[in-house]
Amino acid sequence: MIYTLDHAPAHVHLVGPEGRAKIALNCPTGPVLPISIRGIDAATVKGAVNVIERELMELCQIWRSMHGDY
Repeated sequence: MIYTLDHAPAHVHLVGPEGRAKIALNCPTGPVLPISIRGIDAATVKGAVNVIERELMELCQIWRSMHGDY
């Protein structure tokens, strides 16, 4: 999830019933890195990072369209 009223650096939020995490995009080329993790197990975060890496260019474009600079 990318919040509309958020701040740089470019990042996404992973929100689930167990907790939440914030993951840095490091646009435009990565590396995708967790910034903070609360209550979500490492395997779930790793899976999310893998998905984000595959979609990085699109997520960076969305971030830029919503917030301007990375």
